[in-house]
Amino acid sequence: MSKICSKCGLPEELCTCGVREREDQKISVFLETRRFGKKITVVGGIDDNGKEVAKKLKSKLACGGTFKGGKIELQGDHRGRIMDVLVKMGFDKSMIDIM
Repeated sequence: MSKICSKCGLPEELCTCGVREREDQKISVFLETRRFGKKITVVGGIDDNGKEVAKKLKSKLACGGTFKGGKIELQGDHRGRIMDVLVKMGFDKSMIDIM
């Protein structure tokens, strides 16, 4: 017998709560300039699994970065490519705001 999800009441095999939560998140992506003119792409609004999402973004975008203060910081300007990567990870395209 399979376990039942406490949020939606469906069996865990059919549960889509995790996907639905990702679709409902409002994500903002913007560029910061740090010391010595270094550019940092900041991704805000990722509530759950921030470290895991940061690890995947760093791998897909071939850059360094970190997750701190509830935001993902990626070395370099990745505003042009990050939309496609986030959509492939399961986030809703209409909820991603790139500045």
